[in-house]
Amino acid sequence: MDVGICLPYMERDYGREEILAWCRAADTGPFSSLSCGERITGYTLEMRTLLAAAAVLTERVRIMPSLYVLPMHSAVWAAKEIATLDVLSAGRITLCVGVGGREVDYRSVGASFAKRHQRMDDAVTRMRETWQGTPAFEGGDEIGPRPVQAGGPPIIAGVMGPKAMRRAAAWADGVYVFSMSGEASEIQQMFTLADRAWEEAGRDTPPRRIAGFWYSLADDGPRKLHDYVHQYLAVFGEEAARAVAKTMKRSDPGAVAEAIQKIGHLGCDELILSPASAGIEEIERLAQLVE
Repeated sequence: MDVGICLPYMERDYGREEILAWCRAADTGPFSSLSCGERITGYTLEMRTLLAAAAVLTERVRIMPSLYVLPMHSAVWAAKEIATLDVLSAGRITLCVGVGGREVDYRSVGASFAKRHQRMDDAVTRMRETWQGTPAFEGGDEIGPRPVQAGGPPIIAGVMGPKAMRRAAAWADGVYVFSMSGEASEIQQMFTLADRAWEEAGRDTPPRRIAGFWYSLADDGPRKLHDYVHQYLAVFGEEAARAVAKTMKRSDPGAVAEAIQKIGHLGCDELILSPASAGIEEIERLAQLVE
């Protein structure tokens, strides 16, 4: 099982020097990929700009937007951005797309929250057409650049439920599922849904299985993990955020190692860990654990 890491894009103490240090640590360490999520509201670095920097600062790891909230964007514009990332990374992009769950982000950029699942299905089709050189309208010019990866980067669906899995089985190369507390049983349930959806769709190959969870290996890790999760989920209500934050337990080497081992036994292809703070010790200590 490959192990990737998410950049701490939500942290206020994550600036130029920290980004340089994290990219170096990821590229020279045992990691398979660098990822970053997309949020609009709150203090968060913009995903595409940060990953463009990571693409140039690294040579080996794959670069993974995870996830690109596709219905918030023009499909053609997204295709152009992603193809440019593929050029900057010399063909190291793995794209994860989803509908997200934060209506405030949609409202902030003037995008509709309605029919977002169908709009994402349609956007994937349009992006692949764009990468093949199809103009956006009859008589229009080709929209470049062409991606380095023929046909465009692999597309992973960030989905969880059975309906979303069935939709993804029509167009995705795999799934990215998330257990907030790193529970292998939760991830197994979602992998089972994906396998069933791929089989029902008549796909010749099983989905690529990618999973993730939140962790902290920093000093005072339990508090940092609790505070991070509380902040992340506050948009859904104080009561829910507080309740979930209390359940977080991947905040010491033993607990993190246990989750990695159990998830690896599920046949997971790649596990992406999301740190609760921006201190360089988060990635350095995780590298030691993974090695």
